[in-house]
Order: sequence, then C-alpha cells, then structure tokens
Amino acid sequence: MLYTVENDTFLLTTSEHGGELHSLYSKKTGTEYLWHGNPNYWKYHAPLLFPIVGRCINNKYRVNEKIYELPQHGLARTSEFNLIKQGPQMLTFELKSSPQSLTIYPFEFIFQVTYTLQDHGVKTTLSVQNPASEQLLFSVGAHPAFMCPIDPADDLDDCFLEFSEKETASIIPLSDKGFLTHQHTPYLIDTKKLPLHKDLFEKDALIFDSLKSATVSLKSKHSKKSLTMDFHEFPFFGIWAPKSGAPFLCLEPWHGHADYDDFTGDLKTKEGILVLPPNNKFTCSFAVMINE
Repeated sequence: MLYTVENDTFLLTTSEHGGELHSLYSKKTGTEYLWHGNPNYWKYHAPLLFPIVGRCINNKYRVNEKIYELPQHGLARTSEFNLIKQGPQMLTFELKSSPQSLTIYPFEFIFQVTYTLQDHGVKTTLSVQNPASEQLLFSVGAHPAFMCPIDPADDLDDCFLEFSEKETASIIPLSDKGFLTHQHTPYLIDTKKLPLHKDLFEKDALIFDSLKSATVSLKSKHSKKSLTMDFHEFPFFGIWAPKSGAPFLCLEPWHGHADYDDFTGDLKTKEGILVLPPNNKFTCSFAVMINE
C-alpha cells in the first residue's frame, strides 16, 4: 500500500513494501526527483539496506560457527513493513524480526524508518533496536536513486557531482564478482567536482571510505534544478548507476559494505559491522535538499 504526505512545496509517496520511498515530487515545478522504478533498468526506487549492505560471498555468512544465507543488501528491501505512525508531514514504517527472519538472520530486531518532509526536501531517519538479551550485529544504509539528468532537457555529460569540500580520496575497487578488493585506488585529486558520463560505472559502483565532505550535490551546467544530500553521519558512501545507461544516479550512505573478496571470518569480525548491546537503539539519518 502507498502512503502520501505533502507540504506547500513537495508531495512525498512511500510504500509498505520495503518501507521504500517511491516519489519526491515538486509541486512548484512539476519535477519528479526520484527514479520511477522502471524494471527494464532497475525495479527499485530507494531501497533500505538491512541487516547487510552489499553482498556476502556466495550470499552466505557465519555467526557462531553456523552458516546463514542472505540476498544482496539483506532482507528489508523485499519485506513488508507496517506503518506505525503518520503525521501531516511524516511517516514511520517498522519491520520486526519473526520466526521466518530468524532462519536467515539469527538476531531479534526492530528496524524503523521515518520520512520527514521538510521545507526544502526530506529527511530519512533509520533506527535499529535490539530487544534481545544478546548483542545484535548488523549493517544499515540506503540506496536512493535520483533522476539524472534531473531536467530531461539536459544530457548526462552536462551533469556533475559537487562535494562540499575539496577531496583527495581513493575508492575501494570491486572485483568482477562484486566484492571489495584491498587495494585502494586514487580517484579524486584536490577537487570538489566529479563529472558524470556513461562509462563512469563500467567497473561497478564508486565506493568511498575517507571523504571529508558532509554533503554532495547533483547538478547540471545548464539547469537551476539540483539536489544536495547530507550524509555526514555515515562512514561509507557509494555512487552507482547501471552500465546500461539508465537515466538515474544512486547516492548511497552506508554503515557497512559488501564482503572483501577474501573474507572468511565470522560476521562480528567484518569491517563496518555495528554491534548493538541488549536493549539499546542505534539511529542515523540523512537528508535530501532540493534546489529549484
């Protein structure tokens, strides 16, 4: 089921399926900023990533010497959430552990996402609660896809990302099978700008773990329309679009990432895994601001 909230500027549409944001529509200019989910390219809009980000090798991982299996990005994006709170400009969805989830992810959890419509965009707050008497191991993140170009009159080559700080940063390359490799590759050299073009993701996503910037903006040389994501609460940041040249770009704030290509350890030893003590709660948020 879809749910909608609005203010004077924006119309926000969300779904119980995956707790996913479906639309961020400007009433002022008639512009849709979020990808519409055409399955010919990519069927999602803005999936939530929990309890893993990326893929485990062979989709399998180990907890206390027992092997479990999870699909890429975990179970949240294909699960049915419950709407537990709705206000004039906010919605909160919840996903809880179940007997079924415990067979593939052996931890009790309460995962919530709150979308808060603001004057200039939307804030997304992710929270993970541990209701059990044992530690909860998890990663969490988001995978929103934005129209790119935002203005259909533009070309992709007109578009670029602009970071809030000058960056000299490496990326973590991915193997042919989609797992991280240990050799960081220099990528951004004393610059704020990353030009966009059709071959940018020929080797899959760009993954950063050392950005100084708190925000990044998707802009065009010829249009006033742009958006800015504040991701300062997240240590990892991914940028991705399909090699097919689909007209969208994913800006992805993460706590955690896919396995390294040689990882063989227990989940608790994996880089980026968060450890939540019993009866505790973890919260993080990011915001998307629209400029027109």
